[in-house]
Amino acid sequence: MSRCETSSPLAQSPQLPISADGEPVFPEPWAAEAFAMTVHLHERGLFSWNEWAENLSRELHKPGRAVDGSDYFDCWVAALSAVLVERGIADADALLALQRSWQRAAEATPHGHPIELANDPLR
Repeated sequence: MSRCETSSPLAQSPQLPISADGEPVFPEPWAAEAFAMTVHLHERGLFSWNEWAENLSRELHKPGRAVDGSDYFDCWVAALSAVLVERGIADADALLALQRSWQRAAEATPHGHPIELANDPLR
C-alpha cells in the first residue's frame, strides 16, 4: 500500500460521515479541504491523534449541535482552529477576523460568482 493509500487515523474520527465503502463524505468542497488540511498537519506532527480527538470530541459534544449532524464539519473547523491556537500556530483574533471577512465576502458576492476574499467590502 502506498503512502497515498494509507488511511489516516483521522479518517476514523468520531461521527465522521462515511459512504457505504467507508470513505469520508463531504457536503461541500471546503469540508474536504478542512479534512485534508487536518490530515496534512497531523502527518507533519503539529498535533497528536489524541490531541485532535479530544478537541474534535469537545466540539461535537457542545450544546446546540444540529440534531441531524449537518454541522459536523463546522465542528471540525472549530476543533482545528482550537488546536492551532493552543499550539501558538494561529492567533484566535486573527482567525475570527478572517472568518468575518470571508462571511462579508460571501454576502457581497453575486449569486453564481466565486466567493473571493477580495469581495469583502471592508478589505
